[in-house]
Amino acid sequence: MTDSASEDLPPAGSPAPGRYRHFKGNEYELLSLARHSETMGWHAVYRRVNDPESIWVRPLEMWSETVDRPDGTRGLRFAPID
Repeated sequence: MTDSASEDLPPAGSPAPGRYRHFKGNEYELLSLARHSETMGWHAVYRRVNDPESIWVRPLEMWSETVDRPDGTRGLRFAPID
């Protein structure tokens, strides 16, 4: 077991907290990244902008993945809103 502080940091290139648009159109706020205590995998902690009481978690790989969109194009599942 290593004792490196870098192991506690999210992977390089991870999304930053802020607003994102889901590929189906809804807006979400990425609140934080969190580590699963058993698997040590990284997860996105987020909420729907129009339902701030509802908190969700999703594996970081799924948050950042490219998906097939309803219009036939491919793009990010959650794209940052500038």
